[in-house]
Amino acid sequence: MKKNVLPFSPSQKQTLDSQLRFAIANKRLIRFTYESVARIAEPHDYGLRDGVPTLLAYQRQKAARRDPQVRGWRRLDVAKMQDCSVLEESFSGTRETAHQQHHYWDVLYARVDHMS
Repeated sequence: MKKNVLPFSPSQKQTLDSQLRFAIANKRLIRFTYESVARIAEPHDYGLRDGVPTLLAYQRQKAARRDPQVRGWRRLDVAKMQDCSVLEESFSGTRETAHQQHHYWDVLYARVDHMS
């Protein structure tokens, strides 16, 4: 089943930065290509880590597969992300566990609000 792409205003420049910030603020899934493989993920944190623009995301699908082996947390180099689309489907924003550790960020641009 193909996911719908959330429309952006034609006057709004669709930069990857604006897409990631919008998706995080609105808890929307994103579809993108990374290392030549299509993926669908929940974007959670976006910022600079060791000087590199980085996205912390929970990957749900990889190359149209839904098996549990492709699910999980991924730290992605934003420069390697291509063809990003914000989907209409949202996610709850909560994937915290009792043993979850916070990641170090030089600068944090956006983080999913786990309380709303």
